[in-house]
Amino acid sequence: QVQLVESGGGLVQAGGSLRLSCAASGRDFGSYAMGWFRQAPGKEREFLAEISWSRGSSSYADSVKGRFTISRDNAKNTVYLQMNSLKPEDTAMYYCAARVVWIAAFDYWGQGTQVTVSS
Repeated sequence: QVQLVESGGGLVQAGGSLRLSCAASGRDFGSYAMGWFRQAPGKEREFLAEISWSRGSSSYADSVKGRFTISRDNAKNTVYLQMNSLKPEDTAMYYCAARVVWIAAFDYWGQGTQVTVSS
């Protein structure tokens, strides 16, 4: 059974940084891509970034390009989202997700971790 567990959220001042972690378990993720999403109250879920587990290739939403970096540690089965220059509008619940690389939809989701950026 696939399990994705996020951690690392919290309260940070504007301009600060946080690193989110997503520990993945339950199968061999070699054919998977891992993604980060966020959802603020009253807003739709927003794609942030994804990374291919095997090749390490990554892509980003324009809204976070240059500020956020996605990475993975194969030995630890963990995906990270380094967030720099945080803004109050980055406040949201952040989710980790997984999809098989040849399928567009993300099938597996974590429970989320809250990020709050104060001004």
